[in-house]
Amino acid sequence: MVSLQLTGLSASYRGKKVLSGISTPAALRGGQLVALLGPNGAGKTTLFRRIFGLLSGPGQIMIEDATAARPIAYMPQDNGAQPVLSVYESILLARMQGRRLRVLPEDHAEVERVLSLLGVAHLRSRNVGDLSGGQRQMVNAAQALAQQPQILLMDEPTSALDLSRQIDLLSLLRRLTRDEGLLIVVALHDLGHALRFADAAMVIDQGHLAACGPTAEVITPALLHQVFDVEARVEPCSKGAPQLIVEGRATPQLATA
Repeated sequence: MVSLQLTGLSASYRGKKVLSGISTPAALRGGQLVALLGPNGAGKTTLFRRIFGLLSGPGQIMIEDATAARPIAYMPQDNGAQPVLSVYESILLARMQGRRLRVLPEDHAEVERVLSLLGVAHLRSRNVGDLSGGQRQMVNAAQALAQQPQILLMDEPTSALDLSRQIDLLSLLRRLTRDEGLLIVVALHDLGHALRFADAAMVIDQGHLAACGPTAEVITPALLHQVFDVEARVEPCSKGAPQLIVEGRATPQLATA
């Protein structure tokens, strides 16, 4: 299966160093759903952009056992899709990125597949600009999946979704890693979702890698205190699955007038 190894990865944005020496202790491998965690501004989006090649900098990105010419797809928080395009057109255009201009029957078949997979086939004729934030986010996911990547980077794909859709999408992503051997790295703010769905977790804090490993070993009270400034614990629920219980802020905030 495909694997992704990061060694000494650094990056700057607008003259400011954002990432410093990010190295995965072991390769991330196909068949895994990996949660990328960290506070706002920690460097998660910059890490995605660096891996995808939108930013340059020191360090090495090693991809092994890839069989596709373009093994990585990236779903940013806002992919800038033209609002005048239909949903179908936007997904087809995303699939054709970097490829020939001629559209083949298998391209149309793949668009239909991802529309059905993500439950948005009923939106195929709608203009992207007329969609709600949540609908657009599901279409963004379809655009990334239509490229048939072996490694998929997704920047906060659940941020605009209601709870049931969040569960649907994360369940689907987990199933794709199992059934198709994809490596999916997804930035999340909901640590409860990370505990439930992710096989492994990477935590970025102020541009440095704070932790990387199996999710249950990464999300600990000590890390939550250090990185997220909360007092919290992880305990099994009635079904034995880990659940996050947050007691409050670790550092009390000063009252303001």
